[in-house]
Amino acid sequence: MARQVFRHDSPDRFVAGTVGEPGERVFYLQARSGAALTSVVCEKGQVHELAERLDELLDRVRAEVPDANVPDRGDVTAIDLDPLEAPVVADFRVITLALGWDQRSAQVVIEARGAEATLADVDDDAGDEDDDEGDAGTDTLHVRLTPPAARAFAERSRRVVSAGRPPCPFCLQPRDPAGHVCPRANGYRR
Repeated sequence: MARQVFRHDSPDRFVAGTVGEPGERVFYLQARSGAALTSVVCEKGQVHELAERLDELLDRVRAEVPDANVPDRGDVTAIDLDPLEAPVVADFRVITLALGWDQRSAQVVIEARGAEATLADVDDDAGDEDDDEGDAGTDTLHVRLTPPAARAFAERSRRVVSAGRPPCPFCLQPRDPAGHVCPRANGYRR
């Protein structure tokens, strides 16, 4: 299968969200630009780290580039709290995330990449006339956000991550709805 690159420059919507009940949630990043909708599966930890790193990057940019129009962490006024857009169909599973600042456009750049495809994974039905290594690679979601949109994304992401199962006060692991075996209590249920 050929590699796909999903580009969303200043998307209409870019959010993190979940499908499923706490303890069995599947995390997604979802971008929409016009009629183009891209949904990628990711891990809870990836969403958490992306939100943290986004805030760190925006704090650095705010300190170093005063005219970049970067809002403070507490100044987020509009947070998208709507659910993911249906149907939620994953285009690929995120393996790595990259984050950067584009000085020319004064935007945050987020890249989510899937698993590396090899030439053996490329569909052989495409014919022999166009065999080139450009078809191998990784599926990629490429998103560019303004600083206010990036702050709003980070705030929503933190809310999505914290909306799951409450942590055990002793071991800080999430409590399982079926019962929690706390390692700090030597396996006894509390």
